[in-house]
Amino acid sequence: MSLTSEEARAVGARVREHAAGLGARVTVAIADGGGHLLLVERMDGAPPLSARIAPAKASSVALFHRDGGELVRLQQAWPALFAQMDQVAGMPVIAGAGSRLIRRGDAVVGAIAVSGGVPEHDDACAEIGLASLSAIVSA
Repeated sequence: MSLTSEEARAVGARVREHAAGLGARVTVAIADGGGHLLLVERMDGAPPLSARIAPAKASSVALFHRDGGELVRLQQAWPALFAQMDQVAGMPVIAGAGSRLIRRGDAVVGAIAVSGGVPEHDDACAEIGLASLSAIVSA
């Protein structure tokens, strides 16, 4: 089952709500399993560059089928490969905090990425987004 636009909007709303509670201003991006964006929402006051970073992180995670932390480790292990990966992918490849795969069972159906806060806030917001998606699907 693929990720729907309605689910992406509901997750985005939950992430923004959680970020506001933390005092963070972020951009949330959600991509489908092929790395194509379903949602990009930038909160008022979020850093302007976060609107570019979050979509790139979401697409990267979806394409690599690896969470952001694992991508960081791969980037550190093979920096020369990652330096050229954006040419192969046809888009920026960014590894970082606040980016997670969205799975249904064993299948990767998308990715969520949050940018603009400190890494711990980005991670917490991405986790809340995943948890809220589980609640939406169960409802």
